[in-house]
Amino acid sequence: MDYKNAGVDIEAGYRSVELMKEHIRKTMRPEVLTNIGGFSGAFSMEKIKQMEKPTLVSGTDGVGTKLKLAFLLDKHDTIGIDCVAMCVNDIACAGGEPLFFLDYIACGKNYPEKIAEIVSGVARGCEMSGAALIGGETAEHPGLMPEDEYDLAGFAVGVVDEKDLITGADLKDGDVLLGIASSGVHSNGFSLVRKVFPMEKEALETWYEELGGTLGETLLTPTRIYVKALRNVKEACVRVKACSHITGGGFYENVPRMLPEGKRAVIRKDSYPVPAIFDLLKKKGEIEEYMMYNTYNMGIGMVVAVDPADKETAKSAIQAAGETVYEIGAVVNGDKGVDLC
Repeated sequence: MDYKNAGVDIEAGYRSVELMKEHIRKTMRPEVLTNIGGFSGAFSMEKIKQMEKPTLVSGTDGVGTKLKLAFLLDKHDTIGIDCVAMCVNDIACAGGEPLFFLDYIACGKNYPEKIAEIVSGVARGCEMSGAALIGGETAEHPGLMPEDEYDLAGFAVGVVDEKDLITGADLKDGDVLLGIASSGVHSNGFSLVRKVFPMEKEALETWYEELGGTLGETLLTPTRIYVKALRNVKEACVRVKACSHITGGGFYENVPRMLPEGKRAVIRKDSYPVPAIFDLLKKKGEIEEYMMYNTYNMGIGMVVAVDPADKETAKSAIQAAGETVYEIGAVVNGDKGVDLC
């Protein structure tokens, strides 16, 4: 009896690391001081000392049951982008610049090519956000997980000068709310998605004219990464007063998180186009509109609050990052919360 017979293939683990390296190299930053394969990742803080009050910000998250679609369609090269996006978007919400990222993959059986495919997506997400992929872990769990399944989670660390933290503290009546478009469902609400649509390969490969693609392709579209857009706004000398990443809990849970007491957000539902996937989901699942906005991003992945005098400059900066942006509402005095009208 040996470890391989017990279900853990050490050699497969070595091969996975070798296959990952070509993807990981693309994410390196000058501050990275260690190579992949060590016991930890080292990142120089030298540049950070240039800030007045450097403040670390962090985020951790996973992809949730969106993974089930990747299993069914045997498509694993974009799910890593989702994992990175869920972490670095939260860091960007605080005004932070993502510095480095670590991933954790738990699998029933280590198939090196599949693991490398997953990590290729993680590396792509890191490239898009400017974060270095400095480490991670692939854990083989025979008997605990099915051989053809895995779970994926990640952890990111960023930095911001304390004076540039986005807190919402200085929001005022009349501040403008800008909504940056999502790429679809992103990585939240898939437990409900899987109840509405049959989780069968044939159903996922069905073409929908209104979607302009198959259901599976549409649902697996990676989460947008908004780091560059928010960086552009900052570099345009616009102060982002408050920011909300629209994830699980939709508008009703996430928008109030960016508001101080005594301020309320008013968002016009007709101020931007709702992607067809949400209309299809609502219709097929007979889901009430309130529940849709309480579960999904409904086409807006990030809400940014700026002074009215800065809105055009902010819009231009966001568009220059390749994102689509809409003026979706305003901040008003009132009880902390959000009105969708």
